[in-house]
Amino acid sequence: MASTANNPFFTCSTLPYQLPPFAAITDLHYRPAFRHGMTEQLAEVDAITATADAPTFENTLVALERSGQTLARVAEVFFNQSSSDSSDFTTDLEEELAPLLAAHADAIRLDPLLYERIAALHAERSRLGLDAESLYLVERYFTEFTLAGAGLNDDDKQSLREFNARLSTLTTRFEKNLLCDTNALALVLDDVAELDGLTEGEISAAAEAARERGLTGQYVISLVLPTSHPYLASLTNRGVRERLLAASRARGIRSDAAGADTDNRPLVIEITHLRAERARLLGFDNHAAYVTADQTAKTPAAVWNLLARLAPAAARNALLEQADLQAVIDADGGGFELAAWDWAFYTEKVRRAKYDVDTAAMRPYFELESVLANGVFFAANRLYGLTFTARPDLVGWHPDSRVFEVTAEDGSAVGLYIGDFYTRDSKRGGAWMNALVSQSSLLGTDTSVVCNNLNVSKPAAGQPTLLTYDQVTTLFHEFGHALHGLLARATYPKFSGTNVYRDFVEFPSQVNEMWMLWPDVLANYARHFETNEQMPQQLVDRIQASSAFNEGFLTSEYLAAALLDQAWHRMDADTIVTDVARFEADALASVGLDNPAIPTRYASTYFAHTFSGGYDAGYYSYIWSEVLDADTVEWFKENGGLTRANGDRFRNRLLGVGGTKDPLEAYRHWRGRPADLQPLLDRRGLN
Repeated sequence: MASTANNPFFTCSTLPYQLPPFAAITDLHYRPAFRHGMTEQLAEVDAITATADAPTFENTLVALERSGQTLARVAEVFFNQSSSDSSDFTTDLEEELAPLLAAHADAIRLDPLLYERIAALHAERSRLGLDAESLYLVERYFTEFTLAGAGLNDDDKQSLREFNARLSTLTTRFEKNLLCDTNALALVLDDVAELDGLTEGEISAAAEAARERGLTGQYVISLVLPTSHPYLASLTNRGVRERLLAASRARGIRSDAAGADTDNRPLVIEITHLRAERARLLGFDNHAAYVTADQTAKTPAAVWNLLARLAPAAARNALLEQADLQAVIDADGGGFELAAWDWAFYTEKVRRAKYDVDTAAMRPYFELESVLANGVFFAANRLYGLTFTARPDLVGWHPDSRVFEVTAEDGSAVGLYIGDFYTRDSKRGGAWMNALVSQSSLLGTDTSVVCNNLNVSKPAAGQPTLLTYDQVTTLFHEFGHALHGLLARATYPKFSGTNVYRDFVEFPSQVNEMWMLWPDVLANYARHFETNEQMPQQLVDRIQASSAFNEGFLTSEYLAAALLDQAWHRMDADTIVTDVARFEADALASVGLDNPAIPTRYASTYFAHTFSGGYDAGYYSYIWSEVLDADTVEWFKENGGLTRANGDRFRNRLLGVGGTKDPLEAYRHWRGRPADLQPLLDRRGLN
């Protein structure tokens, strides 16, 4: 009773920027808040459809946009918690909630009276006297409800509800299995000598991870989400490298007599089949056609044409790179054929030999606090006039989560940024951005609260956190999502922050990566953690000279995953798959990306993006958005780079638009023309 009477989710937070009151939130608050939130929103929708008044924009769509605020508050906090600091409670509750939330969404999207009102507004939209954003809201609601099945008959709607409920359960279970395996299969080593090649900080982090597990005198290498682990580039012991890669690839296939049952293969088969069945019910040939119909790509053929155009060149480049690596092995008297667990290690050798680049030598200059404050924050200040001030008086969901207040150049409030950068067993793999509070002038919310989660190994107390080159890139990337969430301005909640087409959402984050090596930015943050000396210019020059190096591998492993995602979701409902490994092998062979030395970035059993993360039939989004990104980088280079004038133009015409207009239209408005593919081909060496 106390948890219901005093539930912090039932009212708006009174903390600055409506920051959720994490100190007051307990597990007991979640279930009643979800129940209350769903009941409340359905009552709000019933009030819309029960009125005898003719549908108007105000009494239908504005009312719908105002509904569900309690549910939004609890969902944003809970799902951030379940991904960044899970427990048995959150895992079990998430599985319990999955079909309930799916049914709740269907109750709204499949409501025939609500759809009738939306359709009536859509038919009269040109005569309603609406502003551009409001008109776009009418169009988006009609499109989304139609694609969701609102126009189906009652029997088909019931089948659709069953598909959605089952899929929500399966995708939640997939994520649960993956987290379990990621923790259970972490590599445990007994001898520090097996860690030869790692830095002192990395060894310290491995010892700390073991200590947290109660493994005295041992070392634990936590797994990351992609197949390739960053330590594969450094570990000198070939057997340890092989074990580490094998552990990564074993996720999602365990089912043994000891009681482990995290086999995701049956889930992959059932998920893809149900998605295909649902697509057919909704009038599409396959799930990929259903998904892309409401993305900027529009058709699976457009996606496939881009991916298939890039794949042959990437595969050819990778074979040339492979020959270089084998030559180094042979010259060293290795006596073995290059394997997948050798690629990163010998790539670093070739990189040093060809370009005199040693990425490990860069790590002392990539200390986390400096990268954050003097790098990502500094670039945002120079470009957008933003200032980030630590707020230790405000608490996040975990002691490692840190809160920063964001203000504009004139001192006005923009929002809060929360960074949670360290890995832990309770956090899912990868890196991501979440919004905890989204700006919406309709709801009177003028600011946002956004957060970034990374998975950097935490060193022992007193040791610096030194990032790899890739981790610095990831931080700039995820911060690009955060900027999108902070700076986008919309009237309606549907268009707030990063609520844009899935195949456009990666664009702002990819653009933000450019500032990592921008001279003014790099000089400000890349300083030796002990001496404060700037990173030598020759290191920078060499890394830039080698920018296309290993792109054959990197493009191939990405395209393999993107094409695998498409293969699963281009199947029709009559196709039955019984062997996941065989399906993968055939799919990769069909596009020439079946090189055993280059495993796909994600195998199906741990492909969280497509089987639990909302990128189903949409993993192509990264390369699709990179076309825009590469073209955008060219614009900034041509127009003076990191300036406030450029930042204002980019913010006002593109980044700050949120979802209020078609993103490609916004891009043309900013750039003056559609994006050109050539800069991407140049960047990846695919000419």
